[in-house]
Amino acid sequence: MSVNESITPEPILHLGLGFMASKTLLSAVELNIFTVLARGGRDRASIAAEVGLHPRSSADFLDALVSLGLLNRDDEGIYHNSPTAEIFLDRAKPSYVGGILEMANARLFGFWDNLTDALRTGTQQNEVTHTGAPFFATLSQDPLAWRNFLNGMNGVSTPLAAALASDFDWSGRQHVVDLGGALGAVPAAVLQSHPEMTGTVFELLPVRPVFEEFVTTHGLSDRLFFHGGDFFADPLPPADVYVMGQILHDWNLEQRQFLLRKAYDALPDGGTLIVYDAMIDDDRRHNTYGFMVSLNMLIDTEGGSEYTVADATTWLAEAGFSTVNSRPLIGGYTTIYATK
Repeated sequence: MSVNESITPEPILHLGLGFMASKTLLSAVELNIFTVLARGGRDRASIAAEVGLHPRSSADFLDALVSLGLLNRDDEGIYHNSPTAEIFLDRAKPSYVGGILEMANARLFGFWDNLTDALRTGTQQNEVTHTGAPFFATLSQDPLAWRNFLNGMNGVSTPLAAALASDFDWSGRQHVVDLGGALGAVPAAVLQSHPEMTGTVFELLPVRPVFEEFVTTHGLSDRLFFHGGDFFADPLPPADVYVMGQILHDWNLEQRQFLLRKAYDALPDGGTLIVYDAMIDDDRRHNTYGFMVSLNMLIDTEGGSEYTVADATTWLAEAGFSTVNSRPLIGGYTTIYATK
């Protein structure tokens, strides 16, 4: 059999062994490499001493980060953050997105080892697998894991929040409520650019202490409020804009439709529901990130998954919304604006 020399196994090997590069980044975040270097360039020995690297590992580890484009090393052997790492991986910056990477390192990396079991059984493979208790109730009992999870949700929402704050026409809107909004990245971004507005995060009660820390840090304690409750069981706080970001993918179809109808009923005429998720393209061929998130929902939830833009548009129309418009957001995410 002849061999086409233009076809090589390299892409397959890179993909199959991609967990190595992933774990290298996750360990770098865990070790605080990027925050240390945000204070200025350092040589290898100095970095190793501060973050606790063994002499056997330090050179290959730091230079691997160089090869991955996360660090730069000058001719004198001084390491610096790459421009992207400097913005998004320094814990001291409000643009830090490492929370989701911390959560991935602490939780998801190990759970994904059970993907094959999830594919065969259709059952989640997270903390619930071992305890049988509801996911959020289980996680909130561990203060460190709970804080890690909330910071993770906030980390992935931070760049999306900035995009939403500039993409949507907020003029004339007075109050935004983020349903299941974790620490409030989206309303915080909106309120910072629209000082005339106020906002609320509607979340489970155990979120409140971490939320209050976040709001205080951002100087929004007088404008961004917390409303504790369960959006399946309790009335929704009044608003002229609701946000459901990375919420629908946690639930099955019946639960999604229930939440959308509930939001519709609670909004005033002319009110808007904003839905964003890593929605799968309608042709189901292109949004790899959306498919990966959907498989993560298989592992991490009882009935969740991602869904297509067409699916969400249909559900919103069925809930009663008169105008439904979708457009790409950033990074594989889609946002839908539905007006009552």
